[in-house]
Amino acid sequence: MSLSRRGLLAAGSAVGALAATAAGTAPAAARPGHGSGHGRVRTGFDRLAADGYRLLKGQKVGVVTNPTGITSDVRHIVDVMHPDARVNLTAVFGPEHGFRGTAQAGGSEGRYDDPATGLPVYDTYLKSGRPLADIFTASGVDTVVFDIQDAGARFYTYIWTLYDCMEAAALAGKRFVVLDRPNPVTGRAALGPVLDPAFATFVGRREIAQAHGMTVAELALFFNAEFLAEQPVRLDVVTMSGWRRSDFFDTTGLPWVPPSPNMPTPESALVYSGTCLFEGTNLSEGRGTTRPFELLGAEGIDHRWAAAANALDLPGVAFREAYFAPTFSKFQGKTVGGVQLHVQDREVFDPVRTGIALLVTAKRSWSGFAWRPDNWIDKLTGNTRVRTMIDAGADTDEVVGAWRDDLAAFRAKRKKYLRYGG
Repeated sequence: MSLSRRGLLAAGSAVGALAATAAGTAPAAARPGHGSGHGRVRTGFDRLAADGYRLLKGQKVGVVTNPTGITSDVRHIVDVMHPDARVNLTAVFGPEHGFRGTAQAGGSEGRYDDPATGLPVYDTYLKSGRPLADIFTASGVDTVVFDIQDAGARFYTYIWTLYDCMEAAALAGKRFVVLDRPNPVTGRAALGPVLDPAFATFVGRREIAQAHGMTVAELALFFNAEFLAEQPVRLDVVTMSGWRRSDFFDTTGLPWVPPSPNMPTPESALVYSGTCLFEGTNLSEGRGTTRPFELLGAEGIDHRWAAAANALDLPGVAFREAYFAPTFSKFQGKTVGGVQLHVQDREVFDPVRTGIALLVTAKRSWSGFAWRPDNWIDKLTGNTRVRTMIDAGADTDEVVGAWRDDLAAFRAKRKKYLRYGG
C-alpha cells in the first residue's frame, strides 16, 4: 500500500489520515496534548505492522536494525516479524555496534546466525558501494528495510549506514523501505557547519549540517533526491503518526533504548551534536562515565574552565566544575577535572554553539589543550575553519558566524523533504 515512490505509507489509516500525514499534520486522533502520555507517537514500524505488512507483501525482506528497532511494548521488530506469516523476513543487517548491540564504538558483530531466530546476520559496518551491494545480493532479499533510532547529529554513523545501504541497494537492484522514528532532539532547526565534501568520512559522507534537524525518513528522501539522483534507489518511507517537529523524545511516549553504548539517555543526545567535538581534542568527552558527552575534562583542568564558560551566559545551559575518573577511553582510571553541562532550558539551548564555546574557553583557560594529532576535529566539523579560527583566537560568535551562509543554503534545501508539522 504505497502512495508513490515519493509518497508515504500511513499504515492502518484512512485515506484522509494519509493525506494529512503526507502534508505534515498528523490526524487529530493521534495528536493529544504535548507530552500527554504513553503511546502518543506511533513509529513507522508500528504503522507498518498495523497495516498487516502490506507494503512488504510477496517480498523476501532483510532488515537493517539494532537494539533500538523495538515496538512500543519493547519487543524487537525482528522477533515480532520472524514468526509472523504475513511477512517473509529472511535476513538481518547489523550496523556499528551490531544487530544485538554487543560491540563498543568502532566495532561490530561480524557475520553470524542469530541464536533467537536462526536468521543470518550480515555485517554492514564500514562497508559501502559494490561490496555492500554484493552482501545484499548474496542475502537473497528483494527489499531492504531500515529501522534504527538516530541521535540527530551528522557524525552519528547510523545515518551514513542508511546512506550507504540506499546506494548499495540501488546498485543491487533492491527496493528500500525506511521506517521512521523521532529525531530525539526535535526537528525544529538545522544547526552548525555544513560538511565540505573534501572532508567526507563515515562520520559525514555528504553535505548536511552538523545537527540536521531531520528524521531518518526525511533524510532518506533528501539523500535519494540530492545525492543519489543519478542512480536513485526504489524508495518508500513509512512515517510516524502523532510526532511534531517540536517534540523532544521524552514527550513521545516511546521507550528509549540506547542506540549505542555511549548514548544512554535522551539527555546524552541533547548535547551530543556539540560536545562530541571533544573527540577531536585531548580532553575526555565523558566516555567511560555514566554521563558521556555531558562530562568533559582532562588532567590539569580546574575551576577556571567552568567559570569561563558560565561567564558567556549561553542560553539554556550552566556549567558545573566537575571531577571524574573514566573507566575506559581517555584517562582511564585517572581523576580528571572539567565541567558538567546542565541543560536548564532545552527550548533555547543550542548544542552546537555551546560545543564551540566550550572549545574556545577550554583552549583559553587550560594551557594543555591540544587537538588530536590527526585533526579529527576537521572530520567532525566537516571543514578546517573551526580549528584554524579557534587557533587564531576567534571567539564563539566569529566561529559560528563563519558557517551562516552555508547553513542558510542547507536549511532552504532541506525544507521540501520535511514531512511533519508542529
